[in-house]
Amino acid sequence: MSRTTVAQILRSSNSPGSATVKGWVRTKRDSKAFSFIEINDGSSLANLQIIVDATIDGYETSVHSLRTGASIAVEGEVVASQGKQKWEMQAASLMVLGNSDEDYPLQKKGHSPEFLRSIAHLRPRTNLFGAVFRMRSRMAYAIHNFFQQRGFVYVHTPIITASDCEGAGEMFRVTTLDGKTLDKSPDEDFFGKPAYLTVSGQLEGETFACALSNIYTFGPTFRAENSHTSRHASEFWMIEPEMAFCDLQEDMALAEEMIKYLVSDALENCAEDLEFLGKFVDKGLLERLKFVATRDFERISYTDAVELLLKSDKKFEYKVEYGHNLQSEHERYLTEEHFKCPVTVYDYPVEIKPFYMRRNDDEKTVAAMDLLVPGIGEIVGGSQREERLDVLRANIKHHDLSEEEYYWYVDLRRYGSVPHAGFGLGFERLLMFVTGVSNIRDVIPFPRVPGSAEF
Repeated sequence: MSRTTVAQILRSSNSPGSATVKGWVRTKRDSKAFSFIEINDGSSLANLQIIVDATIDGYETSVHSLRTGASIAVEGEVVASQGKQKWEMQAASLMVLGNSDEDYPLQKKGHSPEFLRSIAHLRPRTNLFGAVFRMRSRMAYAIHNFFQQRGFVYVHTPIITASDCEGAGEMFRVTTLDGKTLDKSPDEDFFGKPAYLTVSGQLEGETFACALSNIYTFGPTFRAENSHTSRHASEFWMIEPEMAFCDLQEDMALAEEMIKYLVSDALENCAEDLEFLGKFVDKGLLERLKFVATRDFERISYTDAVELLLKSDKKFEYKVEYGHNLQSEHERYLTEEHFKCPVTVYDYPVEIKPFYMRRNDDEKTVAAMDLLVPGIGEIVGGSQREERLDVLRANIKHHDLSEEEYYWYVDLRRYGSVPHAGFGLGFERLLMFVTGVSNIRDVIPFPRVPGSAEF
């Protein structure tokens, strides 16, 4: 049987007439003469009500045995509803595709996020996670649209790498050696050298920017950071554009334009899910998204931002100090209380940034930027890259890195070096922002965090 989705029926301006729908039973109410079944196929937040008359074939054997969670196929006539929704279906036939055991865990009651994480294979069937993961799909599509419309080339950078982009050493080792032979020489391992899961596709992306001008990557990244906060995961996705012939000002402008574009796309194309999320997850969500979509972004240097924070009357849990990274509470103060809009902070101290960022003329700061949004804090981080061969070599040495291991990266400065810049957008941070969901584990289909790699 061909299938019409629940969304197609409920959003139709005219009755589709005869149709076949397939999905999972959300609720069922029986009476003597008929049954009311609510069915959902994941295409819509709303369910389709199906009225099953007791006279249809197999009513006693199939309909009465149906439980919540069962999958069914129903053929019938779509008619105007007498209830809240516009359309309902009068069943002509019903087939049980797979019944559900009595211990189906998603009953008609509230479930905590912690419990739902323990059944991540079933949680997409809930209203909350259906909305979240439809949003995830839409935002991925919108990201590709944004860059493709601007002539960027999509590049797949490697997941297995020998380079530590951030220099922090928090990487997962990839090896074929077992526990008893891990102490063997690296040249005996599969790749003949130490290899890791990537923390960023940036460095490899730069090689393509230095040939194709404007590129972007969008893929999984990994960090072996023993962090249990609501903002960190061990596996996450990053969007990383790189632009040749580009400076920090252009880099900041593109990041700000991208955030506005993505928020506007969510408001335009995910209205039903946003209304639900705004009602049950974050009551200020819609107002905040509309605010970001329409307001200009503020810009402030790191030095001025620290001075502003120090002069504020706000009592912070973490002390504000020049030469230290801003904490989430500092970032949110800037966006939510002082400027009351998104803020881009730029020109950070050399000491707290990686080796590849371009050193400014003051020799104290680098051409780096972080884009901060209300409710989250940092959502984008980027910089102009160091294109000067002698300065890059000095930076590599200063960070105790091996120039030999980064020979290919240094080569980009030897063969036609150009000013170039880029940034990274944490996809899950974006999703937290546009859904109002406060824990990163709840915007990832199957979260990977310290001590947990289920499913």
